[in-house]
Amino acid sequence: MYEWSEEHLAIAQAVRRFVDDEIRPVLDDLEFGDLPPYGILRKLFATFGMDQLAREQFKRQLERKNAPAGATSEQRRDGAAGFTLIPVIELCRVSPGLVTSLGVSTGLAGGTIMKLGTPEQMERFGLDLLTLDKVGAWAITEPDSGSDALGGMRTTARRDGDEYVLNGQKTWITNGPYADTIVCYAKQDDGSGTDPRRRPVVTFILSSDMDGLTRSKPMRKMGQHASPTGELFFADVRVGRDRLLGGAEAPAGGGRASAKDNFVTERAGVAAMSLGIIEECLRLSVDYAKSRMLWGKPISEFQLIQLKLARMEVARVNTQNLVFSHLERSAAGATPTLAEASAMKLYAAQAAFDVANDAIQLFGGNGYVSEYRVEQLARDARVLQIYAGTDEIQVVAIAKDLLSR
Repeated sequence: MYEWSEEHLAIAQAVRRFVDDEIRPVLDDLEFGDLPPYGILRKLFATFGMDQLAREQFKRQLERKNAPAGATSEQRRDGAAGFTLIPVIELCRVSPGLVTSLGVSTGLAGGTIMKLGTPEQMERFGLDLLTLDKVGAWAITEPDSGSDALGGMRTTARRDGDEYVLNGQKTWITNGPYADTIVCYAKQDDGSGTDPRRRPVVTFILSSDMDGLTRSKPMRKMGQHASPTGELFFADVRVGRDRLLGGAEAPAGGGRASAKDNFVTERAGVAAMSLGIIEECLRLSVDYAKSRMLWGKPISEFQLIQLKLARMEVARVNTQNLVFSHLERSAAGATPTLAEASAMKLYAAQAAFDVANDAIQLFGGNGYVSEYRVEQLARDARVLQIYAGTDEIQVVAIAKDLLSR
């Protein structure tokens, strides 16, 4: 059975100290002062050597990409995934938005380029994203597509000689207002009149300073203020073939397959984010229940309060077990199916919001003001049931898998 090792716990304590020293003092600026998160995240990378680890990871991936056809290379199957998720859990105790921005930049944008890009693209664009020297965005969602991200996509890419011309709009793009590099999905328009829903999906690596590419200011949102979100607009953006991901319109694992693979990664990661929120809400609630006096005794002695705390602990145990199971399988080289990742996300996201909501109720009026922090965690948790696929979309993915057996 998977458990945190002493080394895991030592790293968690070190990250917790970093959070206390570097993030909590500026939390109001992240929440209400429009402080971009990237300086803090880069300091996190430098403090824990995550930038150097990223460079080592990059070197291994590039070597595998450059290996002759048919050559085999040994994949690492150890506890590295646990060390990767510990900062995610710890950061989500105080500011889940930081993790959203980090995960999209290094995981979705950087990870997509490292998996599908040519060696030249990996060196040109991928390394800087993995080290967080540059900020990345992953642009697939559009105003009228929502959960029908691939079928309803209207952004088009039309070939024009050795270039492509991009037109369209993307929305709800994490890091969009500040991104240096954007992995963008579009429908190929060959002028044949093919039903747009059936057209191939092509993927490009864009830079924010390209002519015709504009972006909005950060959106005002209910939660996750530490994660800037915006819109991207493409008006006759000319893109060379050197920016076509993988150097081909239909690389192996590209297009629609690439997007679905990223949904698996994203959805599994939400469970770790949820665990951080749940653990922090439970800690705050236990401390408050012991100290808050009502009718001459601490509210922890009331059974309804005890019921809330017990439900929080059940959610913590279940979510931690989902994370541990995922880590154990990752160490063995196993990847969850889309349905399994959807099941993880569906449960964990609902659990995180339910726990945060119960924490507000336990705190009463104090839970409704920002000073006591559960208010912020509830706002931040709410979007976990929306992004990376809504709860309803997770249900569809799980049911389709069950009915296809």
